[in-house]
Amino acid sequence: MLAIMDIAVTKAERSKLADLSLENIPFGRYFTDHMLEADYENGEWKNVEIKPYQPLLVSPSLAAIHYGQSIFEGIKAYKGADGEAYIFRPEDNFKRFNISAERMQMPHVPEEIFMDGMKQLIALDKAWIPAQQDHSLYIRPFMFSSDEMIGVRPSESYKFMIILSPTGPYYNAPMRIYVEEKYVRAVPGGVGYAKAAGNYGAAMYATAQAKKQGYDQVLWTDAFEHKYVQEAGTMNVVFIIGNKAITPDLGAGTILAGVTRNSVLTLLADMGLEVEERPISIDELIEAYKAGTFKEVFGTGTAATISLIKELKYKDYVMHFDTDSWQTAPAVKKALNDIREGRAADKWNWMVKV
Repeated sequence: MLAIMDIAVTKAERSKLADLSLENIPFGRYFTDHMLEADYENGEWKNVEIKPYQPLLVSPSLAAIHYGQSIFEGIKAYKGADGEAYIFRPEDNFKRFNISAERMQMPHVPEEIFMDGMKQLIALDKAWIPAQQDHSLYIRPFMFSSDEMIGVRPSESYKFMIILSPTGPYYNAPMRIYVEEKYVRAVPGGVGYAKAAGNYGAAMYATAQAKKQGYDQVLWTDAFEHKYVQEAGTMNVVFIIGNKAITPDLGAGTILAGVTRNSVLTLLADMGLEVEERPISIDELIEAYKAGTFKEVFGTGTAATISLIKELKYKDYVMHFDTDSWQTAPAVKKALNDIREGRAADKWNWMVKV
C-alpha cells in the first residue's frame, strides 16, 4: 500500500460555486475552484501542487501545440447515498492513461500523483458534486509535452494536470447515427486504442459532415473494407440481437478499451444476456434488423454513460428503433447509476471513496 502523497495546496480565496446552480448544468462548461499540476523535468516528476483554477502561460513554441503529444482521461465522481464522494473505477483509468502515455512516447505518471492527487483535489472541491440524478463531477486528467522547441522528437519535459467539471447528462435525447464508409478513425498499428487528443481532432470533420445530414455522430467502420463496425464518435457501442449483447472486440487495437464498456458488459452478463466481443459487420446488423432480432443499440462512455440510438443509417438503408419500448438499455443504465449513486450494492468494488 502506497503512502498518501503530501501535496502542496493553495486554496482559492473565494469559491465560484456561490454564483452557480448545479442543476441541469451543461457538460464541460464550468470548472471547480482548484486544479492539480505537476511537471516532468530531467527524468523525474516534481512541483506537484493543488492551486486555484487559473489560465496557463505557454510559449508559442510549446511542443504539444506543434506535434500533438497530448493524452487525457475521463472519470466521474458521484455523491453517494451517505453524502460522501465516490470515484467510479479510477484505477482502470489510471492504467489506461499510462498505456496511452507509452504509445505516445510520454513518461508514465506515478500512481501516487494520479490517484492521491485526484482524491485530494476532489476532497477539496467535493461541494461541487451535484446531488441530482444523472449528474456527476467529471474528472479530466491530462498530460502534454511542454518543451519549448520546434523539431520532431519526443519532448523532454511534460505537464500533468487534473481539472474538475460538474456536469449533467451528456446526451439527453436518443441519437441518430450515420455509419461512416469513407473516413476512418483508426487502423491496426495506429493509436486508436490510446486516448490521444489527436484522435478526437481527426474525427471532427467526418462528424461535421454527418451533422449536416441531420445525424448526431458517426459509427466508424474498419479502414480496409468499411465493413466491420468499430465505435461511435465519443463512445463504444453495444448491439442487442436476440438474447445476445454484441460489441466489437479490442483485438485489432483500433477501439478504445472503455471503462464504461467493460462495466456494462459485466452488468449485461449479470442480467442473463450472452455477451459476445467479436467482429460484427454492418451486413450482419442489417440482416438481424430485417429478421426482427435486432432489438436495441446504444453507446457507452464516461461522458455519455448509456446513450440510446434511435436510428442507424448505412448508405441508403435506414434502421429505426422505438427506444420507448426498450428494456435492456434502460435496465443496465439504472443498474449502473444505482451502483454509482449508492442505491445498490457495489459487488464488483467499482466505487472508490475519496
